[in-house]
Amino acid sequence: MNAHAQTSADPGRAHSLRLAVLLATYMQSANLPLPNAVLRLIQGTLSMTDDQAGWIFTAYLAASAITLPIAQWLAGRLGLKLVYQAALAVFVLGLLLATVATTPLQFIAARIIQGLASGVLAPLSMAIAMETLAPEKRMKFGATWTAIVLLGIVSGPSIGGWIAEHFDWRPIFYISLPLSAYIFLVVALLLAEKKPEEAPSFDFFGFGSFTLALIGLQMLLDRGERLDWFDSPEIRIEALACGLGLYLLMVHVLTSKTHFLNKRLFRDRNFVLSTLIFFAVGFVLLSTMALTSPMLDEILGYPPDTTGALTIPRGIGLVGAFVLMGWVPERFDRRLFVAAGVALVIFANGLMLDYSPLMDWSPVAVAGAIQGIGIGLLMPALTKVAFSTLDPALRAEGTGLFNLSRVYGSTLGVAIVQIFFFNNTQAMHLALAANVTPYRAAAHGGTASMSLPALEGLNHMITHQAAFIAVIGQFKILLVAMLVVSPLVVFLRKPIPAN
Repeated sequence: MNAHAQTSADPGRAHSLRLAVLLATYMQSANLPLPNAVLRLIQGTLSMTDDQAGWIFTAYLAASAITLPIAQWLAGRLGLKLVYQAALAVFVLGLLLATVATTPLQFIAARIIQGLASGVLAPLSMAIAMETLAPEKRMKFGATWTAIVLLGIVSGPSIGGWIAEHFDWRPIFYISLPLSAYIFLVVALLLAEKKPEEAPSFDFFGFGSFTLALIGLQMLLDRGERLDWFDSPEIRIEALACGLGLYLLMVHVLTSKTHFLNKRLFRDRNFVLSTLIFFAVGFVLLSTMALTSPMLDEILGYPPDTTGALTIPRGIGLVGAFVLMGWVPERFDRRLFVAAGVALVIFANGLMLDYSPLMDWSPVAVAGAIQGIGIGLLMPALTKVAFSTLDPALRAEGTGLFNLSRVYGSTLGVAIVQIFFFNNTQAMHLALAANVTPYRAAAHGGTASMSLPALEGLNHMITHQAAFIAVIGQFKILLVAMLVVSPLVVFLRKPIPAN
């Protein structure tokens, strides 16, 4: 008897399994941005530099991007239940290591472990849930699963900020421990082990080439600023690894019959264009959060709970619009909603360019809510457009690539805005400080000499102004990213209505 037959005979078991895997989905997505509102506390405790703080997000994302493609193969070879429980155990190990970390490298290693497990948990949670549902209900549940992922991403910072404000930053990882124990117990008791009759095949050469390129590029972006880019032998080696991985992957895709990325996917115009737009959505969403929370926390001095709470309007807008899209009749052309979503995200990012050190919290809440509504409209409509014209036989592979584009868009987005943020902060600091001279001070009634505390205060003020200007510059990058992909909407074909 297969898993679907078992759970169909016992609706209570099916419901409990779906609840458990939805909790796992929420947990792994919420842990990605969980430290976002408490970066200042983590940096202070671990003596972490500003460039290392960006690794908190990119390490988790890049690690999950590596294991995401191989999750289904592992489940097919070793058993779905065994692999899922092992991933939960590894995720808990990462949580515990994060709470006891005393150095930046230890903390980043813990985040990598969490990310590796997350990349397995996400697709297998979906697979387990689908096994408990009748085929006609699976499409609708897919929207629910995506909504849970988004809810985790947008609510994580508010949870972390509240806990850190009232306790400390380390307990933010404790809340996932009882959830993990509950999920593990439910899966152990209710999920029957499942292995396919024939062991699945997997394109290890393509996967290895892709992984080599991904790791090389990520290390280049994360380490380049610290090591002065291509003046460093390490950065040159990482660039070479990235180029070699991309070259081997492209040759493999073009010359092999079976490979990591099915060439037939790239013959569907809607799928290709939608994947590019989805990449930009990932580039913008998490990068915006990675910029906004430090701006509020470190530059404007908001407490962690307030910083986290200001992510709530984005979450309400995003999840609310996403849910409402499920009620839109099929006869409405989803391309209109894609265009509306892109326009709203661009408008919201334009509002972020007007942020000021003198503002209160309301511009952040308004811009976040509008961006959330835009993405909430865009994601389900884009998914419909992408898969309505795709050959059903390619949908499983297409779903993996489609979701991977968002994950890696987020990884690159966070890394790129971090690079430009530090470069622009330094440049603006030099530009502002160049105008502070003893002669200018004397001309304005000051003195040519200043005490050490006064100089420290002046430098602190200049640094904050430079950092704020740099943040606005990064919001401009995110705006440009959406503007670049916006013309692609025009070339989308009308989706084929569901039967």
